[in-house]
Amino acid sequence: MSQTAAIPHGLPVERDAGPFDPPRLLTRLRETRPVSPLVFPDGHEGWIVTGYEVVRQLMADTRFSSRQDIGVIHDAIEIPGMPTVTEPSPQVPGLFVAMDPPDHTRLRRKLTGAFTVKRMKQLEEHIVDIAEQQLDEMARLAPPVDLVKEFALPVPSLVICAMLGVPYADRESFQANSANFLNTDLSLDEKIAAYTELTTYLGELVTRKRATPGEDLLSDLALDSDLTIEELTGIAFLLLLAGHETTANMLALGTFALLEHPEQLAELRANPELLPGAVEELLRYLSIADNFYRYATEDIELGGETIGEGSTVVVSLLAANRDPRRFDNPDTLDIHRKARGHLSFGHGIHQCLGQQLARIEMRAGFAGLLRRFPTLKLALPADEVKLRTNMRIYGVHALPVTWAEAEAETETETATER
Repeated sequence: MSQTAAIPHGLPVERDAGPFDPPRLLTRLRETRPVSPLVFPDGHEGWIVTGYEVVRQLMADTRFSSRQDIGVIHDAIEIPGMPTVTEPSPQVPGLFVAMDPPDHTRLRRKLTGAFTVKRMKQLEEHIVDIAEQQLDEMARLAPPVDLVKEFALPVPSLVICAMLGVPYADRESFQANSANFLNTDLSLDEKIAAYTELTTYLGELVTRKRATPGEDLLSDLALDSDLTIEELTGIAFLLLLAGHETTANMLALGTFALLEHPEQLAELRANPELLPGAVEELLRYLSIADNFYRYATEDIELGGETIGEGSTVVVSLLAANRDPRRFDNPDTLDIHRKARGHLSFGHGIHQCLGQQLARIEMRAGFAGLLRRFPTLKLALPADEVKLRTNMRIYGVHALPVTWAEAEAETETETATER
């Protein structure tokens, strides 16, 4: 394997190969040195892992820890005002993505029943209704409209609010705080303020649910005397953040990708039975939750390299999902591809708990959008779409779209008659 690739300084985020493709540097690293040294903005000499097999191997190896209270996990993206981290951080109660077994196991086990395939199937009809109602609202507007604001963000927000028992009327506050928390352009103080405001709100919410529970997931958890209010708050923060940010960006960026591949869009519209496979391919192709961090608890051999104890390792799921050793013509969007085995939901003990929910939301969202708006198109040139290169979860900040109004009106009337 070649060792000649220059050691990058900081994680590349600009999409210099196109809006849907990995930064060119990540692609070069994967081809030349899939486990590559990386100099972090604070000077830490860590690693970045980009190959499919080595990413799977790393994420299944519990010697690569997610805990920030046993070792320092350095940030590969420079944050304004971020001090040099030299000591481990206190563990945040309930935030099980930043835990290892047995703490991770104890908390995750309390949630697995709520996210089973069977439970998600029971929710499917309700999710389809939410998507259709939001499409009704969109069809009443005069185009152009922002698909993010009018469809991609409301659908998963409505779903996760209903599941968790979070009042949808509070969405503007939690959506703004979530976005600020994930924004890499904002200062550390601004991010802490957003996190504090959101966790204060959720702490008050779960306290009320413990006193007067309702018919929702947070109420069910609040009745568990093993969980503290602080743990409930951490769990609520994680589920709310992941539950609307990820799917919202998949719906928006996925629509953008399909509009930029009109032949496949037309085929998908004519053959809705292809949608489940197309969703898997969009998940692979876009990999919106790209970068994950681990900490080596001992010296570990990976991909022919020795990752020293104490090293921070960044995993690029986007680069791994575009690995030609695993997927033929990986940089091509192909709705016929058998894309199962992609790593977009992670791998190992931290594999996404809500992946079935996300799949159902995407199937319902794309199916409704393609059926209801057959003439949907971008309302501005593709190169003017503002990309979320400054966010931890990739996507578009806005997606202005337009359509032939008469067709949307006809569809709305038909839906009303049904």
